[in-house]
Amino acid sequence: MATPRLVLVGPPGAGNSTIGRRLSRALHEPLTDTDHLIEEREGDTCGNVFTKLGEPRFREIEEEVVAEALQRPGIVSLGGGAVLSEATRDRLADHDVIYLEVSVEEGVRRTSGETGRPVLDADDPAEHYRALYEFRRPLYEEVASFKARSDSSSPQRVVAEILGYLDAADGDERD
Repeated sequence: MATPRLVLVGPPGAGNSTIGRRLSRALHEPLTDTDHLIEEREGDTCGNVFTKLGEPRFREIEEEVVAEALQRPGIVSLGGGAVLSEATRDRLADHDVIYLEVSVEEGVRRTSGETGRPVLDADDPAEHYRALYEFRRPLYEEVASFKARSDSSSPQRVVAEILGYLDAADGDERD
């Protein structure tokens, strides 16, 4: 059974999709983006699925899609809320998980004005993002094998940092 080489987690705006695409190219491995799998399965955008079905049903679908994605080789990029599922966190225990960390301020900047993220829809987007981030941060840290800061570095530098981690980990396995 093939399993992913890497799984990317992080809050909205951390760059899971962007870094996932770049790692996929750098490592010559396929990318599975669970948000895209949800969209394919449901025939609509993640934001619309979330709005139409509600968060509890959306999270059930996400959990099923993540379980499927973790059977695939390459790089897997998870949606920001995937770690809310205990079953998903348990499944991630057997994988190399990269936590893309971003500051609250940068996460808010990157996601402000986006209409496709109903989970961030609030009267005070900055405070809502901060609360969401503070609640999820321990979950990201729980599943992470490695943490890469994505807010103060270019995507190329983040990818280089992750590749350095992989090289060091591969070297440890050979010792």
